[in-house]
Amino acid sequence: MRVASAAAAGFYLFRYGLDRPVAATYALFAAVALGGLSRVPGTGRERAGIVLRVLPVCWVLVVVGTCLSVRTWSAVAGMLVVGFALAFAAVGGPRPAGVAPGLQLLYILPSFPPYDPGSLDDRLIGTTTGLVLLAAAEALLFPEPSPVPYRERAARAALTAGRCARLLAEAPYVLPDADRRGALEASSALRALKVPEAERPAGPGVHHRALADTGLATRTLLNRLARLPAPPRAPEREVTAVLGAVAELAGASADCLRAGPSPTAAYETLTVAHDRLSDLSAGGAAFVAAPGFPPAVLREHAAVLEIADAALALGAAADRAVRGRHTAVEVSAERFWYTSVRAPVLWWHRVRGHAGSRSVLFQNAVRIALALTAARLVAGVDTLPHGFWAMLATLTLTRTTLDATWHTIRLALAGTLAGALLTAVTLTLVGTDTSFYAVALPLWMLFAFTVGPVRGVGWAQGLFTVLVSLVFAQLAPPTWELAEVRMLDVLVGSAIGAVFGVLAWPRGAHDELRHAGAELLRRAAEVVVATGASLTGGGAVALPSGAPGHRSLHRALILAESAYAQFQTEPNHFGGTAHGTASPGTGRRAAAARQDWQATLIAGHHTLWGSERLLEPPPAGLSHPAADSLSRLVDRVAARMLLVSAALDPGADTPTAPPPRTAADRTEFLAEPPGAPRLYFAAVAWLESLAADLTRIAGGEPGPADEGPARAAGRSSASGRTR
Repeated sequence: MRVASAAAAGFYLFRYGLDRPVAATYALFAAVALGGLSRVPGTGRERAGIVLRVLPVCWVLVVVGTCLSVRTWSAVAGMLVVGFALAFAAVGGPRPAGVAPGLQLLYILPSFPPYDPGSLDDRLIGTTTGLVLLAAAEALLFPEPSPVPYRERAARAALTAGRCARLLAEAPYVLPDADRRGALEASSALRALKVPEAERPAGPGVHHRALADTGLATRTLLNRLARLPAPPRAPEREVTAVLGAVAELAGASADCLRAGPSPTAAYETLTVAHDRLSDLSAGGAAFVAAPGFPPAVLREHAAVLEIADAALALGAAADRAVRGRHTAVEVSAERFWYTSVRAPVLWWHRVRGHAGSRSVLFQNAVRIALALTAARLVAGVDTLPHGFWAMLATLTLTRTTLDATWHTIRLALAGTLAGALLTAVTLTLVGTDTSFYAVALPLWMLFAFTVGPVRGVGWAQGLFTVLVSLVFAQLAPPTWELAEVRMLDVLVGSAIGAVFGVLAWPRGAHDELRHAGAELLRRAAEVVVATGASLTGGGAVALPSGAPGHRSLHRALILAESAYAQFQTEPNHFGGTAHGTASPGTGRRAAAARQDWQATLIAGHHTLWGSERLLEPPPAGLSHPAADSLSRLVDRVAARMLLVSAALDPGADTPTAPPPRTAADRTEFLAEPPGAPRLYFAAVAWLESLAADLTRIAGGEPGPADEGPARAAGRSSASGRTR
C-alpha cells in the first residue's frame, strides 16, 4: 500500500494533472526504487527518515547520470564507479546496505539515452516528489510499533546481571536454577540474530562501536555469573564486596543506558574492591601471589576477578554508548581506542578493514559493479531497446553465489515469460485505450507489490513485467512488441548476471568463511603463544591492545564476522531456501552450515579479550614450576588452534580432523603447581575456555577433558561466552 500509493500518486499528478511525462516517470520509479527495490530496515517512521536523508544523494545521482549519458563510454565508466561505491557502502551498516539497490536504480534510469539535460528539472522534480510521497506514506500509513532499542535490551540484560551478582554475594552464594536460566536467556537476547536489523549497532561511529562493546561486555558478564561454581567455603569479605560492587555497577550502567547519570561512582567502587581482592593498592596488577590460599580458593578469586573485569568493561562501554567522546568514566585509551578518534578516521578504519579481496563486502561490490557495467555497455553498444530493463534485471537477479544466481534466473525467466505473454495479450486486445491502463495500473501495482515479495522472484518478475508495460503504455503508443522487448532485456540482463556469478567469487561467502575462520584461528594461536611467553617470563614483550599481534587478530575478526553475516543470508545454508524448497548446492552448503562458525568467532574474542586482560598492566612473570605448567598448556592450546584452522581450510595433505583430547590434556589443566599465584589460575581459566571453543568448532560438545577442572566439577567461572 505504501509503495503503490506513493508511486501512483506521483505518476498521475505529473502525467495527467500537469502533463509532464518525464517527471511522472521519475516520480514512479523513485518510489519503486526506494520503497520496493531497497530493503531498508526499521519501522515506517525510521524508513521515512532514511528516505529523506538520502534525498540529496538521489539528486546527485540523477544529475550525474544525466550528464554522463552523453556518450556510452562515459555512462559505462560512471556505472563502474557509482555501482562499486554504492554497493561498498554496506560497510556502514544495514541501512546503507539496504538502501543501495534503490540508489543504483536512480543512477541507471537517467544514464540511458536520450541525452537531454534540458529535462533535468523535470527529472529532479519528479524524483523529489516521488520520494517525499514515499516518506509520507511510510510515516503515516499503517504505523508500526517501535521495536525495543538495543540500548534498552542491554539495560535489561545489565539489570539481570546485577540481580545475579547480588544473589551470589549472599548466602548460599550460588544462583538458583531459574536465575541461571534467566541470565543465559538475557545473554542470548543480545545476539545479533535476535535483534531487529535496524536496531543492531553495526555502524562505524563512536556510539555504535561503544554500544556493540556494551552488548559484548554484558553477555560476557552474564555468562560468567551463570557459570560461577559454588565456593569451596564461605567466601572472603573481599569476594562478596566485589560481587556487591558488580551488582551496583550493573544497575548504574542500566540507568546510564536509559539516559541516566554516568556510572562513575559505581565504577570507582568496583575498581577499589577489585584491587583489594587482588591484594594490591589501587592501580596495581590484577593477579598476584597469595601464599596460604588453597588452589580451589585461588580459582574462585580468579573467577570473581574476571567477573569484575567484565563489569568494568560494561560500565565504561555503556557511558561511551550514551555520551560518546564526552565520557566521564576514564579507562585505558587502548581498550576503547575509538573514543578519541574523529568520525572520518573511524570511517576510514572501517573502509580500510574491508578494502581487500578477502572481504565479502568488497567481493559483492566488485561483482555487482562489473555486472552492471557490462550490462550498460551491452545496452549502449547494441542499442538494446529499453536497455534500462536489462540493467534492472542484472541488479535484481545477481546473487552472491553461483547456485543461487542460476536458481533465481530460472525462476525469473519463467515468470517474465508468463508476464510477457499476458502483456502481449493485453496490449493486443486493449490497443491504445489509455483509460484502461490508467485504471488498471494502481490496482496491478498493489497486487504486484503484495504478491511478488511473498511468492518469490518468479512471481515478482512476471508481475513487474506487466506493471512496466502498463506504465509505458501511458507514455507512448503501445504495441505487443513491448512484451517481446521486455523478455529480451530480462534474458540479456540475467545472462550477464550469470556470467559474473561464475567469474566473480561464485561460491559467495562459503569459501571466504572457511578461509577467514582458519586465518582467525592462526592469528589467535600467535597471540596465545606471545601472551604465554609474556606471562612465563619467556622473553616476549607484553602485548598492549595496539600491538601488531592484536591488530592482526582484530582485523581477522572483522573479516570473519562479515563473512559469517553474509553466509547467514545466502540461500541453502540450512539445506533449503527461505520458502523451504531445496535448490542446487543444498548438500554442500548444508554440510557447511553444520560447522559451528559462531564458536570460531567466540574463540577469537576470547583470545583477544583474555590476552588484553592478562597483560594489562604487564605482569612480572611466573616462576618455576607454575611457568613450566602454563607453558605446556599454552603450547597444547596453540597447537590445537593450528590443527583446527587447517581442518577448516584444508590443503591437499592436511589432516582430516583435529586429534582428540587426551588424558595428558586433562592432567595439565588439573595441575596445581606449589605456590602458583592467581595469575596462573586466571591464565588457565582463559585457556580452558579456548579449549572448549576449539572442541565445539571441531564438531563436538566439550566434555571434562575440554572444560578443565572447574567445568568438570559442574560449571566454570571464567569461560563465559563473549559473543
